[in-house]
Amino acid sequence: MRTKYAKVAQPVSKPRVNVVTLGCSKNIHDSEVLMGQLKGNQIEVVHESTNIQANDIVVINTCGFIDNAKQESIDTILQYSELKDQGKINKVIVTGCLSERYKPELQSEIPNVDAYFGTNDLPDLLSSIGADYRHELLGERLLTTPSHFSYFKIAEGCNRPCSFCAIPLMRGKHVSKSIDDLVKEAKFLASNGTKELILIAQDLTYYGLDIYGKRNLSDLMRHLSDVDGIEWIRLQYAYPSGFPMDILDAMNERSNICNYLDMPLQHISDSMLTSMRRGTSKQKQIDLVDKIRDKVPDIALRTTLICGYPGETEQDFQEMLEWVEETRFDRLGCFTYSHEEKTHAHTLADDVPEEVKQERVEAIMEVQQGISYEINQEKIGKTFKVLIDKVDGDYFVGRTEYDSPEVDNEVLIETKGTYARIGDFVQVNIHRAEDFDLYGTVVK
Repeated sequence: MRTKYAKVAQPVSKPRVNVVTLGCSKNIHDSEVLMGQLKGNQIEVVHESTNIQANDIVVINTCGFIDNAKQESIDTILQYSELKDQGKINKVIVTGCLSERYKPELQSEIPNVDAYFGTNDLPDLLSSIGADYRHELLGERLLTTPSHFSYFKIAEGCNRPCSFCAIPLMRGKHVSKSIDDLVKEAKFLASNGTKELILIAQDLTYYGLDIYGKRNLSDLMRHLSDVDGIEWIRLQYAYPSGFPMDILDAMNERSNICNYLDMPLQHISDSMLTSMRRGTSKQKQIDLVDKIRDKVPDIALRTTLICGYPGETEQDFQEMLEWVEETRFDRLGCFTYSHEEKTHAHTLADDVPEEVKQERVEAIMEVQQGISYEINQEKIGKTFKVLIDKVDGDYFVGRTEYDSPEVDNEVLIETKGTYARIGDFVQVNIHRAEDFDLYGTVVK
C-alpha cells in the first residue's frame, strides 16, 4: 500500500521592484515619488540595483528629450528585456518621457515589455504592480540623491512654444503644485535630513499663473525659506521671457536662498531667437542679465546654449561666441541641436552639418573654460560655506552656494585632519583653483 504525502507548499518570495532612472532631475524626482508610493504599499523597492533577482520587477523611467537620451533609454529597455527572456528577472515595465512620446512604436518594436506607461500614469503603473496610489503620501518620497539635498519639483509641464523643444509633447501643459502642498513636502524632507532644496520645473518663472492668476515664485520661495532645517534653496530652469524680478528681492532678503540662477538663454542672435520662438530678443536678454546682476551683484549665473539650430550661419555663431566672451557667465553648458519629430523646428531643414555643430560647441566651451578659470582664480584666499556631498579618495567633495550638483564647480578638501561628514556645512578657505575645481582647507 502506497502512502500519500501532502505536498509542502514552498514559500513564494514577494516581488521586489528595481527602479532604473534615466534623464534629467525631473525624472529623478518622479522615480523618488514612485518609490515612496511602493514603500507605502509595503513593497520592497531598490534603486538601480546591480544585484538582480529572478523575482524582480524592473521599472525603467525613460528620457525622450534628444537623440542621445532616447538611444540610452532604448538600449536600457533592450538590456532588461533580454534579462527577462533569460529568466533572470520577472517583469519589465517602462514609464517616463520616451514611452509617453513613442508608446505605439515601442510596443511594436519591443513587445516583451510587460507594460508601457506615460509621464502622468502613476496610479495605473502602481496598479500593474499590485499597489494602490495613496493620496496620504503626498510629498513623501524615497530620495535617490544623498539625503542632504533634494530636487524639488514645483510644477509639471510647460506652456512655452519653443520651436526645438519636445517637452510639452511628453509632459503636457504647465501645472503648478500649491504652496501648501510644497511646504508640506519640504517639511517632510527637512525632517529626514534634507538641507538643500533645488527647485526644478520646465519653467520656474511661470509658477502660480495657472492656480493663483499671477507669477508667484517669490511667495513660494519665502514660504520654503521659513521651513526649519532648510539651509539652501536653489533655482534651476528660469525662463527669460516674462522673468519676475521680484524673485531677486526674495533672494536678497533671505540668507538661505542661494545667490544662484540657472536661466537657459539658448542663443543671442535675433534671427535665431525669433526662429526658436523664444519671445525675446538679443537686447532684451542683454538688459535682463545686466538688471539681474545689478540687483544681486553676488549672483552666480548659469546658462545653456544650442549650437547648430536650423539656419544658424557662421555670423550667428560668431555673434553668440562674442556675447559669451563679453557676458562672462559663471557657469555655462552648450549642446548641439537635435532635430525632434513633431516640434515646430522639425519643419525646418536640419542644415548645419554635425561636425560643424560639434566644432561650434567646442569653441564655446573653450572660451568658457578660460572664463571659469579666471573667475575661479579670484576665489583664492577667500572663505566660503561649503556643503559636503561625498568622499572621493583622500578628498571630501563639496559645493558652495554658487554651484549645483553634477553640473558646476566642486570644492575638494583633504580628508586628513578634517573632521566632517557628508551633509555637513563647513567653512573652507580656497588655496588653489583650476578650470572647474577649487581646492581648500576647512577653517577651524
